[in-house]
Amino acid sequence: MAPIIKISCVDYKESTYNMYMARLKILTFPDPRLRKVASPVKEFNKSLIKITENMLETMYEEGGIGLAATQVDIHERIVVMDLSEEKNDPRIFINPEFKILDDKSLFSCEEGCLSIPGVREEITRPDKIKAYWQDIEGKEYEDEPQGLLAVCFQHEIDHLEGKLLVDYISPLKRDRIRKKALKSVN
Repeated sequence: MAPIIKISCVDYKESTYNMYMARLKILTFPDPRLRKVASPVKEFNKSLIKITENMLETMYEEGGIGLAATQVDIHERIVVMDLSEEKNDPRIFINPEFKILDDKSLFSCEEGCLSIPGVREEITRPDKIKAYWQDIEGKEYEDEPQGLLAVCFQHEIDHLEGKLLVDYISPLKRDRIRKKALKSVN
């Protein structure tokens, strides 16, 4: 089993691209672009490195632990995460997918989302999954993440599939959140 790895061909903290990093705009619910299904990444190049660096910068600036490309209006299968307290363990997952290993083994925790600011909901997800992804160079990996990493992995892949945290809650709650979000925009 390969370990979940940090950035392989670029060290985020020392990259020459860092001087050109940009904070990206995070789409917020109910923006319809959040429902778009992401396409697989086919080219592993400097452009991909730049996208992931900008996504990491945005995630750190917004105080998140994960960010899917869909959330910043890039509809490719790219996810960045950093679950460390010190925010010094950036991880990049290209073309991530997962398979549920045991649908009876569930884990509940309170989740938040940068695309739905101020909302936290108790969500139940499978806690035994097998994760598959590529690194920034296209090398393939697989692992069986646990705990917060398994939850975050599933949450971010939901974004790539056009699914949101609010899809796991009651229609009444979802409607209240939608109305509140629309009110704050107007």
